[in-house]
Amino acid sequence: MISIIYLLCFLTATLCAALLLRSYTRNRSRLVFWTGLCFALLSINNLFVILDRVALPDTDLSLWRLATGLIAPCLLLFGLIWEHE
Repeated sequence: MISIIYLLCFLTATLCAALLLRSYTRNRSRLVFWTGLCFALLSINNLFVILDRVALPDTDLSLWRLATGLIAPCLLLFGLIWEHE
């Protein structure tokens, strides 16, 4: 059951990233670009969760999960600060 939830989280984040980045290619709004990158990294983070918890339980991918989980909101914060100026 937990693997289904992990998979749904991954699919949702990937769909959000795809829709945001597609919207960026049409509108060229930089804030949408940074948000799309944030969701792309969050989907990679969810992929690492699936690999770490379900597919490869003996392998420790916590460093990769934490790194992508930290970089994703930092990109969004950078985009918000960049757009404010």
